[in-house]
Amino acid sequence: MCIPQRQPTTPLPRRLKRSRHFVGPASAARRRLGSARGPAGSMEAALKRELGTTVLRATGHSGGGCISQGQSYETDSGRVYVKSNAKPEARRMFEGEMASLEAILKTQTIKVPKPIKVIELPGVSTLFVMEHLEMRGLNRHSAKLGTQLADLHLHNQQLGEKLKKDESTVGKGQGQMEVQFVDQFGFHTVTCCGYLPQVNDWQTDWVTFFAKQRIQPQMDMIEKNSGDREARELWAQLQLKIPSLFSDVEIVPALLHGDLWGGNVAEDDSGPIIFDPASFYGHSEYELAIAGMFGGFTSSFYSAYHSKIPKAPGFEKRLKLYQLFHYMNHWNHFGTGYRGSSLNIMRNLVK
Repeated sequence: MCIPQRQPTTPLPRRLKRSRHFVGPASAARRRLGSARGPAGSMEAALKRELGTTVLRATGHSGGGCISQGQSYETDSGRVYVKSNAKPEARRMFEGEMASLEAILKTQTIKVPKPIKVIELPGVSTLFVMEHLEMRGLNRHSAKLGTQLADLHLHNQQLGEKLKKDESTVGKGQGQMEVQFVDQFGFHTVTCCGYLPQVNDWQTDWVTFFAKQRIQPQMDMIEKNSGDREARELWAQLQLKIPSLFSDVEIVPALLHGDLWGGNVAEDDSGPIIFDPASFYGHSEYELAIAGMFGGFTSSFYSAYHSKIPKAPGFEKRLKLYQLFHYMNHWNHFGTGYRGSSLNIMRNLVK
């Protein structure tokens, strides 16, 4: 994930999109990797060993951004894309991303890169190896993305409906399903939105999950870093108001990408691709919050999505509530440039 370091008033330039593979001269790729005697040489040796390949050749396809760097390689079994990050929390971040990709892949609803392996190089960096995909900016397949994203969000609900139908049938039920129905909100491992970890402990109630495990940790970081009194007071008021925003809504846990801004979507000839997820089971509306903040999604995307999952009463206010998480997350990543947007949302919601 690459989080933009400015207020989201216009679509972000494509150059900030971290995982978009672009073609550069092979010599430039080699310069980025360094000599075989340095850390890059150790990285390549570890990749060969961990992937069981005799061939490991940088292709010149690379990507980079504000969180991780990436490089494509030819191997014995085909081309792979390797992300690297030297932060101490990189392993946790990549393991969460790998688990997210695995979960989305199992639904067979929308294309994602196939994850291969997380490799830790102590004292150097952590690597995340995945399938290399040739991608271009989302264009022709915007409507298809809306349809397939809705399919992803409906997948768990449909599993639940099938389970209920099969409960009385001998020999059928949850035990034989490859993907299990999930009746709670959360995820089986930590995922990171940016480099900050998300608390994904299972909860039976969505409002509790969102307030305690999405907004409260962000508020705790703001309190620790700046002691912002107005933010603290507004949050105290908003907590009392949140349940009323959900009074007419029935929420079935949906598997979410979790960070679906325009920099994390693309396409190839076959259709849309999503990547850099920070998944968990949550409210499907949550997914559309950051999509609407930074642009990159056409009206055909939204029309296709809502033709399968219509807007429920109170949708617009809940969307603002979900955007609050992302504004606060940006505040905690990049500083007070996002303070105003965060406070404005809280002021409007507590009216």
